[in-house]
Amino acid sequence: MKNFEKQMENEKKKEYLRSYRKSLRRENEILEEIQKLRADKMFPSVSYDGMPSGSSQQDLSDYVVLIDEQIELLKKERLERAKKRKEIEERIRAIKDDDEQSVLRMRYIKGMKWEETADELRYTQRRILQIHGEALEDFKL
Repeated sequence: MKNFEKQMENEKKKEYLRSYRKSLRRENEILEEIQKLRADKMFPSVSYDGMPSGSSQQDLSDYVVLIDEQIELLKKERLERAKKRKEIEERIRAIKDDDEQSVLRMRYIKGMKWEETADELRYTQRRILQIHGEALEDFKL
């Protein structure tokens, strides 16, 4: 039973550490949406139905409102991401072992793969996984 509890605790720690990368992905999604809205505004779809159409002034102001909303959302997400990174970094720095700190930082802040982390630290991938396990033990939520 104790092993199961330890495993569940480690899963909570990993999910917490992953929250930074999730925030970064959300930020990128918002940025992509802003770019899409800007492109749509610059190159609106044109309807050739032969019918006269009114001014597109309203369409442009609608785009401006949508873009402004997305920009505000982006600002909030960037602030949240910065806070999350600072919080996670402080907890990682509380770990005494430098290799453990490096593995957590490379994996959860930089988003590096296990192989990349192993190459960077000049360890085998198996050793990196061992260090990761030790780091999770020492990481405090």
